[in-house]
Amino acid sequence: MSARARAGGTAADVEPSPAAPGPPRPAGGTTVLRDVRPMGRAAVDLRVVDGVITTGAPAPGRPEEVVDCAGLIALPSLVDAHIHPDKTSWGEPWVSRRPVGNGIAGYAEQDVELYRRLETPVAERAHRLLARAVASGTRAVRAHVDVAPAYGLDGLQGVGDARRRLAHAVDVQVVGFPQHGVRRAPGTAELLADAARDGLIDVVGGIDPVGFDDAMDDQLDLVFGLAEAHGLGVDLHLHDVGDAGLIPLREIMARTRALGMQGAVTVSHAFCVPAAPDTDRLADELAEAGVGLTTVAPDPARVLPVRQLRQRGVRVGLGSDGVRDSWSPFGNADMLHRAHLLGLLTRARLDDELTDCFLVAAEGGAELLGLPLADFSPGSPADFLLVDGECLPQVVVDLPARRMVLRAGRVVARDGELVDLR
Repeated sequence: MSARARAGGTAADVEPSPAAPGPPRPAGGTTVLRDVRPMGRAAVDLRVVDGVITTGAPAPGRPEEVVDCAGLIALPSLVDAHIHPDKTSWGEPWVSRRPVGNGIAGYAEQDVELYRRLETPVAERAHRLLARAVASGTRAVRAHVDVAPAYGLDGLQGVGDARRRLAHAVDVQVVGFPQHGVRRAPGTAELLADAARDGLIDVVGGIDPVGFDDAMDDQLDLVFGLAEAHGLGVDLHLHDVGDAGLIPLREIMARTRALGMQGAVTVSHAFCVPAAPDTDRLADELAEAGVGLTTVAPDPARVLPVRQLRQRGVRVGLGSDGVRDSWSPFGNADMLHRAHLLGLLTRARLDDELTDCFLVAAEGGAELLGLPLADFSPGSPADFLLVDGECLPQVVVDLPARRMVLRAGRVVARDGELVDLR
């Protein structure tokens, strides 16, 4: 964490939670993207040098690779700010799920059963899912990975392996997530401490300190203590509503301010926010504390009021959540589709409303993960996807195929498949 953060700087001058190292920018590489329409505007030629957009003239004698984009729309690659790749059964034989009668604990029990039943290792399943995300236009993810005695550190090691294999195509932040609780699952605290000490995680997670774990002070002491000791970010799941959600949310804000961690703390789901009696006031508190939020657009009642929050200065990201895991048979790791769902659930109708749904998945996620915006300005990363279409709002509605996905100016996926760059 930066010295300014520890001195109590504002969110604007504090380093966000650390991202995993991104792919090396290609040394000396120059690519010209010919006849491309950034954000659906008029066609231009874009020059990419060493992985970033430039407006400079070509260097004499320097070879250039030309990619003919044939009038395709170029859009910033997306950020999945909340996904669980260790739990996925994507690409595996169909999994039948049974009813759950005891909430989170019941789903967690089925997580363990599925983990033991699937023969494919976490590393392979996570790689398969993250490759799918890349081919759909994702440049970065925040991966919540279960840490509990039932798994040990196996999930973290598996997702870490997938991260290394895909480092050329996607940034992955890994969250050590105590899905089974800290008090409810003895031994979890020690596992999280081991993970933080061994550099297996970038962010420390938590879950419903009041309603599920019934140990608010103990859980938050652990989470913030590990984050402070090891220079990590914080991202807690908070499903509780009413006082069970608002009390820990305000305690999280207080601890964030006290530790100078503005910009490094996120609350995922935060179902208490749309249900709060004064959402504007709560949004102002979150913005002042530098605490960000994520939503997975679960349903009309629990989706965060993204536009309202962002207008009041709150960083908000969008995520996939679980993808074909024991919790749900749905999900596809396609963040353009998730932006479409966000628009559907928030009743987006106007062009600017549909555009905002895309931007929360692109800019909002990047801000939350501490990444530079891929906004086509000079010096910005050349991370974008290419699609057929008329304009951005129409793309959000129609979900055209991703013709190409570029990372640092290099084509990493084409027509839904990764490109072999060897």
